[in-house]
Amino acid sequence: MSDNTIFQSPFSARYASKEMQHLFSNEKKFRTWRKLWIALAEAEQELGLDITDEQIQELKDHADDINYEEAKAREAIVRHDVMSHVYTYGLQCPNAKGIIHLGATSCYVGDNTDLIIMHEGLELLQSKIAAVLANLKKFALEYKDMPCLAFTHFQPAQPTTVGKRAALWAQDLMMDYDEIQHLLDNKKLLGQKGTTGTQASFMELFDNDEDKARQIDGLICKKMGYDDYFAVSGQTYSRKYDSQVMNVLLGIAQSAHKFSNDIRLLQHKKEMEEPFEKGQIGSSAMAYKRNPMRSERMAALANYLIADSINPAITASTQWFERTLDDSANKRIAMAEAFLAADGILDLYLNITDGLVVYPKVVEADLRKELPFMATENIMMDAVKAGGDRQELHEAIREHSMEAGRQVKMEGKENDLLERIKNDPRFNITDEQLETILDPSRYVGRAPAQTEEFFAEYIDPILAKHPETKNIHAAINV
Repeated sequence: MSDNTIFQSPFSARYASKEMQHLFSNEKKFRTWRKLWIALAEAEQELGLDITDEQIQELKDHADDINYEEAKAREAIVRHDVMSHVYTYGLQCPNAKGIIHLGATSCYVGDNTDLIIMHEGLELLQSKIAAVLANLKKFALEYKDMPCLAFTHFQPAQPTTVGKRAALWAQDLMMDYDEIQHLLDNKKLLGQKGTTGTQASFMELFDNDEDKARQIDGLICKKMGYDDYFAVSGQTYSRKYDSQVMNVLLGIAQSAHKFSNDIRLLQHKKEMEEPFEKGQIGSSAMAYKRNPMRSERMAALANYLIADSINPAITASTQWFERTLDDSANKRIAMAEAFLAADGILDLYLNITDGLVVYPKVVEADLRKELPFMATENIMMDAVKAGGDRQELHEAIREHSMEAGRQVKMEGKENDLLERIKNDPRFNITDEQLETILDPSRYVGRAPAQTEEFFAEYIDPILAKHPETKNIHAAINV
């Protein structure tokens, strides 16, 4: 039963998925600690220390049945989380208690666990990005040929297509996907470096056998499913790595915020709309409203993550020598919440793109309001081909455009530019010619082909690596 008298993080109650929350849970952390202690004992045994198979088996038998209450009680006495868990693991494994954490410092379990959790978090985010890309592909290809008004400076510009715009959203996410892949392709553990990173304790354990002290990092990594480790370290891995990971999460926030901006603007124009459930209330006061709640929440979480991104940068730049503990409290909040925020953002992205609504008639009407201005160059070229004077026609179009624009802005009238041109004998243009010139598909360039090419060449290879995306769905909480 939840306790309503204490604060509960909205990340747990509303925003982040159960899968991402579990990665940053105490259960995940402490079980990983025990896996690392087993890997350490196995590595030390292989390198010749007097550790028996029975001791290692005892550790494995109690790898998951963590005695949390005893650990909590012990920590209240010793004021040290790692040593309290070493103690309680030893209570469960009396024959092995003397070799638990042998030669190690707290950062052996703390830092290696943090790295493992972040890498698993990146894998989860990467799968969700792939799922969003699958949604965007379906949407983009469905609407690749639908002309729509494009904007520069949020002013009407040369038309694009609804599908091509979705390709722009997808490309941003593809860049985030690639950055995650780079980190995963080069993932490392800290290994086991000792108090100041010199492995002095292991030189002592192995009677100054430098080769054995050097081998232990690789053995531990292999047992934990890793191929590499940080070549040098202080007591901790460089906190600059956290900042590099955060920059990838920051990229997700940037991509999603841009998408949410576009959706909210399009919803204002009534061209497109995020999903709106049958019983959903848009406003407590204005019953008719259909507020873009999901996109707004996405922007809010993105703002939070963008602001959070400075934390690991500050931590990395203010460390002293081989380690200082002023990283710990900030790190455990900033990194966990950044992953939870990115996870919540992508769940919203997935939810929105799974139910985007397009209103073709509104899209067409908005385009046709501006199309006369954009068609004037084609009208002028056709009139020149029919024997007109280019300079004279250019001036005529300028005059007609200015007057039509004045009527729209000053008098609220419809745009009658085409009617003015049609009635001007200098243009010698028929209704049929005018209708042909005003075909919106003539103004979108290669947008349909660009959309098809982009998804086929860049997104399909990503989706081929992620068959699990068809099973990824996002239900959001209010």
